[in-house]
Amino acid sequence: MSVSMEGTPLDFTLAELDIPVIQSNIAAILTEMAPGDVQLIPVEIESQQGSFSILVATRLIRCIDDNASEEVRYWKPEDGRPEKVGKYRAMSGMRIDPTKVGDAKVFRTWGWTVALIVSEDIKDALERAGITGARFTEVTGPSPISPKERERNRRLIELRKQTDAARGPFWRTLGRLDEEAIIPIVVGGAWPARRQVWRIIHRAEGRTLLVTDGLSDFFVDRVEPSVGFGLELALETDEPLKDVEKSWPLLLLERVADEVAEHERVRERLRTGFLSMEVSGKDMPEPLVTREGRVGVLLGMESSELPRGFAMPAGEVRLVTVKVLLPTELGYLLAHGKNGRDELLRRFDEEGQGHLSRVLRAPVA
Repeated sequence: MSVSMEGTPLDFTLAELDIPVIQSNIAAILTEMAPGDVQLIPVEIESQQGSFSILVATRLIRCIDDNASEEVRYWKPEDGRPEKVGKYRAMSGMRIDPTKVGDAKVFRTWGWTVALIVSEDIKDALERAGITGARFTEVTGPSPISPKERERNRRLIELRKQTDAARGPFWRTLGRLDEEAIIPIVVGGAWPARRQVWRIIHRAEGRTLLVTDGLSDFFVDRVEPSVGFGLELALETDEPLKDVEKSWPLLLLERVADEVAEHERVRERLRTGFLSMEVSGKDMPEPLVTREGRVGVLLGMESSELPRGFAMPAGEVRLVTVKVLLPTELGYLLAHGKNGRDELLRRFDEEGQGHLSRVLRAPVA
């Protein structure tokens, strides 16, 4: 099998691990203008004619201006990456201090080596040559944000640290917490801090507990301590999940969370009591889907195996269980109202199902 790619090769390309690969026109400019700052390693690229080199910047300079940059975060001992402590963890709107650069024209920045810095005269020479594939962003001059915006960002970062520091230890009391959170490609929506996050907790007897991690965030528009909506959702199953990120329990939890985040009336009910809800049954297991293409859930069911809530620095948060209902159970609840709900709860407890969500089970109604 052969692989072909249409188009003209770029003069500057980032290969695997962000390794810059350049053509001879860029190499000629760099060796003339900054011979002591670069090392060029010749490489051959299959199916491509021409002269290519890996560009190695030989100088590493500690020159990032933390105060002038838009946002700077460091790795800390509590982050669990001792080899990275003291280095930059996140960077946006980077600014450097030119007085610390000296005569360097091409270099990497200490602690944040993803940035490849070139002097302005080299940038001008590359642009005059019409090179392709490179994009330049200014890293000197006035800060990209005002002092007011910087203070707001600082406060938001501090609030985020406080909420994460409170929720993380609580999740770990419930089981083994996956360190990697599930964050959708498209974020935002109606969640308090505009960040939608789900966490995976592995519990005894092969159970998997999925929880929202952000409905109790501070409100990003207010920039003040709060517990957001004052609740988080939890769905637990004892059925094996091969790929949690593509599983029906996570899909169901996402849809329920969207409804909760969008509707204040729903949240008011959940802060103190129970609520039944229907969401789209698209891509859900067939046994859960009603004739109308919906899936029913019961929210707020008490559990002897999960706490009712937890404390945050700004207040209390309720942990709301999400239990999926089979179509006949949903029909029974809708037909009998509060009495039907109470009877379902009694039968779930009687059969030892409790708050667990399952597909492969017999209905209790």
